[in-house]
Amino acid sequence: MSVIADRINEMKEILKKAGVDFYIVPTADFHNSEYVNEYFKVREFLSGFTGSNGTLVISQEETGLWTDGRYFVQAAKELTGSGIVLYRMAEEGVPTIEEYLDSHVKNGQTIGFDGRVIDAAFGRKLEKMLNDRNVTFEYETDLADALWTDRPGMPASDIWVVPEAQCGKTVARKLAEVREAMSKEQASHMLLAKLDDIMWLYNIRANDVDCNPVALSYTFISEKDAVIFVQNKALTEEAKAHFEKYKVQVKDYTQIVQFLETCELKGKVMCAYSEINYLLYKLLEKRGELLDRENPTSILKAIKNPVELENIRKYYLLDSVVLTKFLFWMKKNAGKQPMDEYSVAMKLDRMRSEIEGFLDLSFPTISAFKENAAMMHYSATKEDKKDIDTDGFYLVDSGGQYVGGTTDVTRTIALGNVTDEMKKHFSKVASGMLRLADTKFLYGCTGKNVDIMAREPLWECYIDYKCGTGHGIGYILNVHEGPQNIRWRFNPGVKEAVLEEGMIVSDEPGVYIEGSHGIRTENILEIVKETKNGDGQFMGFRHLTYVPIDLDAIDTQYMEPSDVRKLNDYHAEVYRRLEPYFEGEEKEMLKAATRAV
Repeated sequence: MSVIADRINEMKEILKKAGVDFYIVPTADFHNSEYVNEYFKVREFLSGFTGSNGTLVISQEETGLWTDGRYFVQAAKELTGSGIVLYRMAEEGVPTIEEYLDSHVKNGQTIGFDGRVIDAAFGRKLEKMLNDRNVTFEYETDLADALWTDRPGMPASDIWVVPEAQCGKTVARKLAEVREAMSKEQASHMLLAKLDDIMWLYNIRANDVDCNPVALSYTFISEKDAVIFVQNKALTEEAKAHFEKYKVQVKDYTQIVQFLETCELKGKVMCAYSEINYLLYKLLEKRGELLDRENPTSILKAIKNPVELENIRKYYLLDSVVLTKFLFWMKKNAGKQPMDEYSVAMKLDRMRSEIEGFLDLSFPTISAFKENAAMMHYSATKEDKKDIDTDGFYLVDSGGQYVGGTTDVTRTIALGNVTDEMKKHFSKVASGMLRLADTKFLYGCTGKNVDIMAREPLWECYIDYKCGTGHGIGYILNVHEGPQNIRWRFNPGVKEAVLEEGMIVSDEPGVYIEGSHGIRTENILEIVKETKNGDGQFMGFRHLTYVPIDLDAIDTQYMEPSDVRKLNDYHAEVYRRLEPYFEGEEKEMLKAATRAV
């Protein structure tokens, strides 16, 4: 029996003693963050699955793990021998977690979870669904903590202040905009728990999550006051002076519960149920009227101001230069000198770190050769990696955190020979990426309206990729940011975000053939205004990413003439922008890589 199977059995004994029939373990911290610090990786500790998204449900009869299409291949591999059942989310016939619980939970049973890591929206949904079954919710204890004896400590990195010249807006202005949004909702107070929103609001950053420059924090805002809750040991003198300058009260992170239990509450409290945890929701629910509203900081943060956009354009260009040089090195040396997925990822990371203003990676570099690239978020390690030679696709998805922006880019290149089918898949992916980037649309459209532009070349071949086409990107913040996204699937009750001028989004169609190859071509796009006429305000996209698309893997017989023109136009612009940074042999390689086809 595996270590994980033993661990699950021990957890079942803990649940039996606690009188808990079903225990839910999501991938989350106290703020419903996408990526979490090691301290919060309870689901990974219990299941052995290392993907960034997954939820474990443990009962005496069965343990199941739910994850999305990015991780089906990886999860199946990592769960082998554990006895955990893999539930492939959104697949036909696969129940959601709610549907699973609805069909398994009996009258009078107890559902347990750490209320700090379950969001209020999900908790409320369970309450409503099981309302007629006399179900008890046990949410005030982290039952897995006793089992995880060598658990890492809570992160507490130094808070630093982003210079105002790089922000484009002062804290005072941002607070005024938030209070204006509160006033429109007739709310007297707002609880904000989303870490990147808090960082944006107060123009601060830290390093409490790998690759995400955030500090564990909450903030509570009223019509006149603002209180931030951070760990005392994370407070620098610079941060103290900064908060004092803007009259922001500072309290210790652990005082949030006591504060919300005792503070004066008059009027409505605005909060996003999907972003605050269930424990805090239950506390506030007892004290006053709550308004479930999207954090106003979410849209304010997503629409980049002119200062942010200027810096973003600069760093995307510098980032593109480095990735292009790395890909040229791969083309020249693969099969001629020893290399593996991990060693080349380390090389790219070193190259990126030499860009002036580099702070960190924006996520761990995904470096995958041949069949490993079929796992969307595959991660090579020093101990577990594949040698790279020739005759296959190499995929690299990477990005950096800089003093002026956050980057994200994916390229796939052919090393040696690839099959005709692989070239067909590659050409269709390139066509999809370029079609979306060239799309014109009326103001008022959301990402759901334009997703088909990227998928159409693949859908014509009855191929799809099991993820969205695009996501927003932060500014010296999280590499995945909302509320905007580009995806086709309709989610009842989920508000769609209008694509606004100044937002940036990824454009990343792909093909993933298990056991064979994976392809993803990702550019980041800036949303801009185009022509305005009697039919309305037309919008469009502008490329921020300027990295060649590998012509060795392109076969134009699988592309429409308009797609070929888009490819040639894009490559002409890539050459124009990158040429000043190249010389000698590399410049000749750039000319060849961007030639018209």
